[in-house]
Amino acid sequence: MKFFKTHKRKIIVLSTFWLMVGWFVIPKSTTFKEPVPTFAVPPKVPKAIPSTEITPEITKENSILSFPDPDIDRMKTQGCVADGFLSGYNRSSKDIKVINNSECYYLHRALETWLDAPDFSEVQEIKEQIEKKDILYGMFIAEAINKKENYAFIKEDRKFDFSEMCRDGSKNYWGEHSCKPSFSEKEYRDYLQQITEEAIENGIQVFMFGQVFYQEENIENPVYTKEVVQEMRNYAKKRGVKIVIGAQTNDIENENYLRIFDFIEGGIGLHPSGEVEDQPCFSRWWNPADGGWCWALLWHEKYTSKANNIFVHLDWSGVIGDDMSKFSRMSEEKRHTTLRELHDKFTSQNVGFLMPILTPLHKDNGGCHGPKKRFYSASMKYGCKDLDVINSILVETKSKFVSGF
Repeated sequence: MKFFKTHKRKIIVLSTFWLMVGWFVIPKSTTFKEPVPTFAVPPKVPKAIPSTEITPEITKENSILSFPDPDIDRMKTQGCVADGFLSGYNRSSKDIKVINNSECYYLHRALETWLDAPDFSEVQEIKEQIEKKDILYGMFIAEAINKKENYAFIKEDRKFDFSEMCRDGSKNYWGEHSCKPSFSEKEYRDYLQQITEEAIENGIQVFMFGQVFYQEENIENPVYTKEVVQEMRNYAKKRGVKIVIGAQTNDIENENYLRIFDFIEGGIGLHPSGEVEDQPCFSRWWNPADGGWCWALLWHEKYTSKANNIFVHLDWSGVIGDDMSKFSRMSEEKRHTTLRELHDKFTSQNVGFLMPILTPLHKDNGGCHGPKKRFYSASMKYGCKDLDVINSILVETKSKFVSGF
């Protein structure tokens, strides 16, 4: 105490001096916030952002991404359905093995967005376990969103308002808190721009819009469809990447609309016998006499003459009686014969047939299934031992078509 009283004046003077030095020497930016780093690739955006925390704006380099160009012919002959693979649907290590052991070139709908915004940290986590490098990944842009989704809008430093993306009159269309999104809503277009750009950054090069007639409200004058698709192409070009964009168009016949996309896609309407029909619409729901609803069979000339490319597959909706339901109830021999006949039939018509590798099933469907009753897997480790036959078909046919997208 005596020392302090004696030297009090000196202590105050020195303290003031060093405070003044610190004010001029220490950079002001470090006083208030941490500097934002520049990343070679964008940081992984979490799927859900707490209401009190918003991800800062990502700074991207203008470097060219080094992803090979997609090959549309290989997509047609070596394409496989792997629904939700990059979304962790089955969350099984066997999923990784079945992809690594497959001859699939294109994984259709690998990243799924049905009622769920994409989680790119999970995408990278799963992709890092894939040993095969010659794989083309696809993303499904669903016609169903969850109005309660919590997802960061990076450009505006806030969260997206999913309720502002909805088409009028579509409240709870797919269940509680769901709706159909509309291209006419700017909030939805902003969301699409962010997730497709980040998908491109993460090596996804094929995009497909689900039941696009729900998302585009004016098929005859599709201003918003053209805007969304063109922005995707522009960004890909800027990053030095080629992308492929498709849509589920069902029985749309407007050629100007169909040719906006690189391909259109749909199911085949499989019969328990393994046969399919050669007419414009599937007879299960269509009766020309009474003008019934048309479930389009896209390999018919009515559609092939107006579209750039056609892809078909064993359709699924998770209900008993869909294509995958009928297929998984077949005997092993019948499944293998059916796959070979369907692949031969469609590829000979220059229509891509996508082999089933991973798809949902109804939990009470019966027949073979994968690690869970509600999922089909072609893995040789489960009940549907189809992978060996699928691989042999893909290898046999891939040399029949000349590459050149």
